[in-house]
Amino acid sequence: MNKRAFFLVLASFFLVLGSPFSALAEEGITDTTIHIGQWGPQTGPAAPWGSVARGTGVYFKMINDEGGIHGRKIEYHMFDDAYNPAKTKAGVKELQEGVGIFGWACGVGTASGLAVKDYLMERKVPWVGPAAGSLHWISPPQKYLFAVYPLYYSEARVLSKYAVKTMGKTKIAFAYQNDDYGINAMQGAEFELAKYGMKLVASVPVEIADTDMKPHIMQLRKAEPDVVMMYVTPVHAARLLGTAAAMKFEPQWMSSSTLSDFPLMMNITKGLWKNVIVAFFGELPESTAPLMVKYKKAHEKFAAKDERWGVFFYAGIGFVEPMVEGLKRAGRDLTRERFVKEMEGIKNFKGIFGRIDYSRFEPSDVFSRQGQKEVFIAQCLEDGKAKLLTGWMEPD
Repeated sequence: MNKRAFFLVLASFFLVLGSPFSALAEEGITDTTIHIGQWGPQTGPAAPWGSVARGTGVYFKMINDEGGIHGRKIEYHMFDDAYNPAKTKAGVKELQEGVGIFGWACGVGTASGLAVKDYLMERKVPWVGPAAGSLHWISPPQKYLFAVYPLYYSEARVLSKYAVKTMGKTKIAFAYQNDDYGINAMQGAEFELAKYGMKLVASVPVEIADTDMKPHIMQLRKAEPDVVMMYVTPVHAARLLGTAAAMKFEPQWMSSSTLSDFPLMMNITKGLWKNVIVAFFGELPESTAPLMVKYKKAHEKFAAKDERWGVFFYAGIGFVEPMVEGLKRAGRDLTRERFVKEMEGIKNFKGIFGRIDYSRFEPSDVFSRQGQKEVFIAQCLEDGKAKLLTGWMEPD
């Protein structure tokens, strides 16, 4: 076979099988797209948190509308896992092995995230901004996992300190979802209270399947607390407050940023969320900060007509702002390893959340993959707006 015939055969071979370089391309990337995945509970007991994933979708539409990232548009793959870890695992595996996902964004739920963490890390697939403040994301730190959400453990410490030192409360109880979400937070409260020679006067577990909150409220009321902290789903929080009101149990309620969407919580509790004190991780809904104004315009342009602007919705933006920053820094020659390297260069990044820092990765330092460590505290007013009680703070 002469040279001309050989190259004709070779060219035909590549036309059939594709370019020789395509086999070497990074998973989840084409010349024109970057495939990003996310799960989020659109149904089930945590459905109010489903707007996180929809907020991310609007953010990516805005990015694409602006031209994408170095000539590539984000191809967003989101599925409903109904807050069910088995569905999370099945959905992530199907998309990762079927479509090929470059990296995962957000993903609501500690138990859901734990169902896929090892799978993603073993495959060296980046995961940025799990929408849960779990210690499991950083202990031990993982090369391909970048936490954004402040730790529930730290939130509960800040809330406990505020209750004791600022409000002068002495009897604190805890109602917690009986998984790592609630348990991590309760451990933070116990740690902080021990500094003042105090213990929780009651700790009451709440199971996902629980619907009748009367036994829980009876346990709490028996302890006669002046503060009750809640780390549960929005649905369970509404049931707890409704049952407490019916039983004339009226402590000061405090809670996590997971229940910081005041208009939503006022609606589903029929006004009972008034005066509840929570930790916040980002700008308030009515903020006029330039980025918030920009994102509100994106919401108006790209969100569904019935999609309400609120904390959970724009949390889906805040959780992935560092991911987009990392993609931009990585440049056109994008690979997972280059992306990780650029993420590790992020220091004091400020979007609509608190400061984000990944610049000191050390395998022995459990906090080196915890991007945000600061929160602030606010109280729900009658109109669903927030009264600021503190500035940004970290636990001591």
